[in-house]
Amino acid sequence: MSKLKITETALRDGHQSLMATRLKTDEIIPILETMDKVGYHSMEVWGGATFDSCIRFLNEDPWERLRLIRKHVKNTKLQMLLRGQNLLGYRHYGDDTVDRFIELSIKNGIDIIRVFDALNDVRNLEQSMKAIQKYNGHCQVAISYTTSPVHTTEYYIELIKTVEKMGADSICIKDMAGVLTPYNAYDLVKKVKAATTLPIELHTHCTGGIAEMTYMKAVEAGVDIIDTAISPLSGGTSQPPTESMVVSISEMDRNPELNMDALLEVAEYFKPIRDKYMEEKILDPKVLLTDPQTLKYQVPGGMLSNLLSQLKQQGAESKYEEVLNEVPRVRKELGYPPLVTPLSQMVGTQ
Repeated sequence: MSKLKITETALRDGHQSLMATRLKTDEIIPILETMDKVGYHSMEVWGGATFDSCIRFLNEDPWERLRLIRKHVKNTKLQMLLRGQNLLGYRHYGDDTVDRFIELSIKNGIDIIRVFDALNDVRNLEQSMKAIQKYNGHCQVAISYTTSPVHTTEYYIELIKTVEKMGADSICIKDMAGVLTPYNAYDLVKKVKAATTLPIELHTHCTGGIAEMTYMKAVEAGVDIIDTAISPLSGGTSQPPTESMVVSISEMDRNPELNMDALLEVAEYFKPIRDKYMEEKILDPKVLLTDPQTLKYQVPGGMLSNLLSQLKQQGAESKYEEVLNEVPRVRKELGYPPLVTPLSQMVGTQ
């Protein structure tokens, strides 16, 4: 088997999941050249809630952030998350807007666009996929993973075959709530690898306390790439720590061969930044706790940190457990949608 590849999520999903996407551009820039020396497969730096957060909370230009990152990152592919026809907003946009947005994302520095639809409705991916191919980006289609009577392994295999026919360059199994268990991961990756020749990436969250085990079993099954976050921005509702996973897998025949000295430097850089956000209570220690109940509630990391901050704003923090208890009931009544933006917000609000 070939060596395992690593996607670093700290600059997007890592801080999105832990502190509602509040990392500022000037906190990102100084460490980029060191990150560029690590040997990552890619760095996820844009998309998701970063666009919204820059404009709404940080008074920054998200396009300027992307251009600055690209200027400092010369060797590593830059990656973003795109919500299909939603782009990075909360409604569907016209095909012309989708086309232009993707053209400019690629022009301003993005190499890999991970595109998904919250309901795995491939019709909402068509336009984005066409545009990514048209402007020579790498089109990674993410399958929103969830469990329910409807979401069987066969269902995912069929879905993957469909998006492969549509022209996907790689597949991401996107376990946004961290509910993919280790042996299920092994089984799913084995079957997916048998059904397609496309590279397979696995994305999960540590919320339920099983993410590292899930990754190890997936690596044994032949997954090509895993998503990790540098240790100060890892764990809890974020991804497993990059350094720990690299050390563990380096003892297998799939050693990712990353530059450990550079990784340790990156970790040291982010520690005081994490501590500052903790002191400011933007990073709530609650999101760093392991909560195996996630395996029941299926609430994704980014939704947990946002839910908490929304309840605080309404002076209803004490209702947190009650709200979580209600989530599976609302989800069942809605027909088991995968809990990922914008569906997670809809179910959470309900």
